[in-house]
Amino acid sequence: MEALTLGPAGTYSHRAAKAVADEVVFTDSKTAIVEAVASGEYERGVVPVENSTEGPVTESLDAFAEFDVAAVRELITPIRHALIAQGPEFDVVASHPQALAQCREYLDRNYPSATLESMTSTAAGVERAREDPGVAAIGHPQNADDELRVVAEDIQDQSSNATRFLVVAPASERSEAGSKTSFIVYPNVDYPGLLLELLEPFADRDINLTRVESRPSGERLGDYVFHIDVEAGLYEERTQAALSEIEAIADEGWVRRLGSYDSETVLD
Repeated sequence: MEALTLGPAGTYSHRAAKAVADEVVFTDSKTAIVEAVASGEYERGVVPVENSTEGPVTESLDAFAEFDVAAVRELITPIRHALIAQGPEFDVVASHPQALAQCREYLDRNYPSATLESMTSTAAGVERAREDPGVAAIGHPQNADDELRVVAEDIQDQSSNATRFLVVAPASERSEAGSKTSFIVYPNVDYPGLLLELLEPFADRDINLTRVESRPSGERLGDYVFHIDVEAGLYEERTQAALSEIEAIADEGWVRRLGSYDSETVLD
């Protein structure tokens, strides 16, 4: 099976995707991953959706609202950042903006005069360091090799730093089995107490909400799409009952059930 994810090789997305597929193909766009799976071009896509330090990955959320796919698996990847360079002397640190942000305190404390350079991925930062001895990269320590050395390990500001990925499949593979469920609600209305009305059906049935995010719908200013994750499967009667109430509230808009799935942690 092939899986499409963010490249190039050596990114954290690549490490997550290797737990899903024998062959991993790369792109530079989260939207492109979801679109390619929705069209049937790829059987699986692996998309980052949330980081414990930096929060939601908004491009991924917007792609889920735009393209109809199924969420079939959740992967949690602990993030281990290392400072990698050809030698101890450098004046630029290059990496993905989220990696730079996740190591902000370390960099401010140890390299306050270094220039921070944003790259499309952590792997691209590693390649930049490989090409220029004046550049260090932030990436997984296993990206070090004969040309690059690990200057420092575990430089992330939060030791519990982790990224959550969703494995997406064509909509026809949507499942009701699993311990978690993701869905998207576009009410297409706005009035006081709307969000409370959307959440009460779950509270009334003792269903735990693990994530609620709002994203602009793109239709008009102040109009939102809600992304909701719950700790319950679609196969459960209580989940079906709660969603029935929500669909009634959003009868002028729509509700998309991404599907139910189980979660696992992927260790390097």
